[in-house]
Amino acid sequence: MNTIHCPALFIAAPASGQGKTTFTAALARYHRNRGRTVRVFKTGPDFLDPMILERASGHPVYQLDLWLVGESECKRLLFEAAREADLILVEGVMGLFDGTPSSADLAELFGIPVLAVIDARAMAQSFGAIAHGLASYRPALPFAGVIANRIASSGHGEMVAESLPDGVRYFGGLLRDEAMELPERHLGLVQAQELADLEQRLEAGATAIEKAGITALPEAVAFTAPETAPVTRELEGVRIAIARDAAFAFLYPANIDLLRELGATLMFFSPLADERLPECDALWLPGGYPELHLVALAENRVMKQALRTHHQAGKPMLAECGGMLYLLEVLEDKEGRRGEMVGLLSGKASMQSRLAGLGMQSAPLPEGALTAHTFHHSSMQTDCTPLTHGKCRRGGAAGEPIYRQRRLTASYLHLYFASNPEATAELFRP
Repeated sequence: MNTIHCPALFIAAPASGQGKTTFTAALARYHRNRGRTVRVFKTGPDFLDPMILERASGHPVYQLDLWLVGESECKRLLFEAAREADLILVEGVMGLFDGTPSSADLAELFGIPVLAVIDARAMAQSFGAIAHGLASYRPALPFAGVIANRIASSGHGEMVAESLPDGVRYFGGLLRDEAMELPERHLGLVQAQELADLEQRLEAGATAIEKAGITALPEAVAFTAPETAPVTRELEGVRIAIARDAAFAFLYPANIDLLRELGATLMFFSPLADERLPECDALWLPGGYPELHLVALAENRVMKQALRTHHQAGKPMLAECGGMLYLLEVLEDKEGRRGEMVGLLSGKASMQSRLAGLGMQSAPLPEGALTAHTFHHSSMQTDCTPLTHGKCRRGGAAGEPIYRQRRLTASYLHLYFASNPEATAELFRP
């Protein structure tokens, strides 16, 4: 079957901070509680929102992005989800029309109706003007309607509903409720595993969805299968150890899938808690929050030595963003506390109060180019000479430095492996 129909909605907003993730998670949990299979996707490069959405839906959350992921792979992911799902939800990124490509580009390409979440605090009839702009800015965009988020009362909800022009559907309003809000820190939402009361927040959100009457399944969307080439099992028998704990958790499910499709055997370990590496041929240190765990990382000297031994043996090693910071000599948090790290890369990194790097870049590695993105609040001082630099998607300027020492590749860049399976295989091949 080359076409499958499945109810779907694209959850967007006029800007960041409107409550897209909270609403999407609440809607996913409501339908999951009704026994439905809900598959959720996140637009753009994001690790934190998908952690919440995975807990809400009970299924891994994959990225959709026409540049980072590619149109064909986005098409495949949606089609595969439609084969098993009763409902597909796609959470947008930033504002509906922000970026190139934007959430609107993705929704229009795949014909997924847009439901816009608008924060109605400190707003009355202007709600209708914003809704009108979102609905009419691009006539070809399938637009389902709007949600009023964080309304103060039922009367407030009636007021914003009355402000809507003809043809813009009002799905309902959600009352302001701290019980369902999701806390944030410098890179975005707090990680799901750190929220002891996440289940209660998700259930509060599901209850709010029911009270607001936003319960009907949307209309079905047709999803078609792309033509795909099979992946060659070039890493058959290769054992890859992957750091995964509270300090290193920025892992795309699609990257894990690809390594397995390439034939690799994956083993997970914790630089925080484990004293030894699994027996492995290659190693991957993804991004995360090492700055929040300075003491534990610094005091686990046995693990630090195990990483140095792996490197000295000439085995492949990929370190991304927080994983790279862990390999420096010293890491310093925003309060000036310092921790002695692994020391495979000379220098130190310090956390900053403001964003220090953001954007899509390609990584022109000797093995081949991969799509990637950068997003960090740290600055790094090192005398290491870069092998090359990332290439910014907009304008092509030089981006993040990429370092290589023996088989170690380290950078602030988070790579999207499926953008070049052959290059990924070469990175990890012993």
